[in-house]
Amino acid sequence: MSERAGAVPAAGTAKPLWLLAAPFIFLLLWSGGFAVAKIGILSTGPFTLLAWRYGLVLAVLLPLLAWFRPPLPRQPRAYADLAVVGFLIQVLYFNLSYFAFRFGISAGALAIIVSLQPIVVGLVAPVFTGERVGALRWLGLLLGLAGAGLVIASRSAIEVTSPGVVLLAIGALLAMCAGALYEKRFGTPQHPLVSNTVQCAIGFVCTLPLALLMEDGHVDWSPTFLAVLAYLVIGNSLVAISLYLAMIRAGEVAKVSALFFLVPPTTALIAFALLGEDMPPLAWAGMALAASGVALASVPPTTWRARLSALWRPR
Repeated sequence: MSERAGAVPAAGTAKPLWLLAAPFIFLLLWSGGFAVAKIGILSTGPFTLLAWRYGLVLAVLLPLLAWFRPPLPRQPRAYADLAVVGFLIQVLYFNLSYFAFRFGISAGALAIIVSLQPIVVGLVAPVFTGERVGALRWLGLLLGLAGAGLVIASRSAIEVTSPGVVLLAIGALLAMCAGALYEKRFGTPQHPLVSNTVQCAIGFVCTLPLALLMEDGHVDWSPTFLAVLAYLVIGNSLVAISLYLAMIRAGEVAKVSALFFLVPPTTALIAFALLGEDMPPLAWAGMALAASGVALASVPPTTWRARLSALWRPR
């Protein structure tokens, strides 16, 4: 991939195939991460799990960086911007999320709180990035939130043990929102190997001391835990984060963030497959409502006007 990977396609040109498939791949990998991380916390502490995750990611990325020799940022400010996004997402978001898992929050409860991101981003984006969020998009965002809420409310496995755990989850939500807005406002297109290496290095440097100071480092090295590490390293850190940042650069922040409304329903499906959690009929209705909201929020207003004009045009 070139240094301009993730840049906005020129007007009149078709979107590349990877960009068309990116939302679906990201959704599956990101949603699966909730249930997988919850399983991983059973074998070790949250900070230890993240330290191993970031260390293994760097063990993959550094040789690739030396082999492919991608173009490096020429301005120190570019490294600083990558570090800020890395701190917000890799350090704050993941550490707060995993710490909430340790204190009993379920994967579904965390997913529904994080799915509030489009509302937060939609409120802040006009001021921070200059984007305009129209009435149709707000309607889509609200429908998506209602659908996601139906999915989570219909599952009896959702339990929040204390207000403190909710605050941890809200902190993770705000960290992810801040990372998305900062990337959109200040981020510049970089080679994925470069951006991932810098950001995961920030995650490792900040998380390892927490693991050493607050946990005993014990790990139950079972086949299940090895599978968890493989998923988190490859699926979440190497693929999902790269797709997420690339989609932010290729489209509006509010549009990309609308994908998060599909995370709770998808998380419920994955939890059903992995953990045998029940999916009541109300959850299926919620998923359909969330999908409709995402579709409404993702289509530009000009496209809706064109479609309505074509529908009512005399034949």
